[in-house]
Amino acid sequence: MYNYYFAVASQSFFLDQEPIEEILRERVNYYKSSNKEIDFWFILNPNFSDSSGNPLNITHNNFNKSVAAIVSLDKQFIQWLKLRIVFVQTGSFESKSLFIPENS
Repeated sequence: MYNYYFAVASQSFFLDQEPIEEILRERVNYYKSSNKEIDFWFILNPNFSDSSGNPLNITHNNFNKSVAAIVSLDKQFIQWLKLRIVFVQTGSFESKSLFIPENS
């Protein structure tokens, strides 16, 4: 099983109010300089499910707008994001498969 951790907020918050592009670009540069594989993704309108296949209900119950999420295999990175940008909801889920973005 793979453990995924995420930070989720409205798309408007991530794309218009926070310097998320800069934060993620710096993270990518750090990974490249450390010869580390990218283990995080920025996703618009995520559809998370828990290990039993039930939706986590983060998109409809907690936000009135379209949402976006940063998903990672690195729990500490998501915890750091929560401290850095504060107004996000964090959580986790398990999956039997490794996440592969559609555009990869």
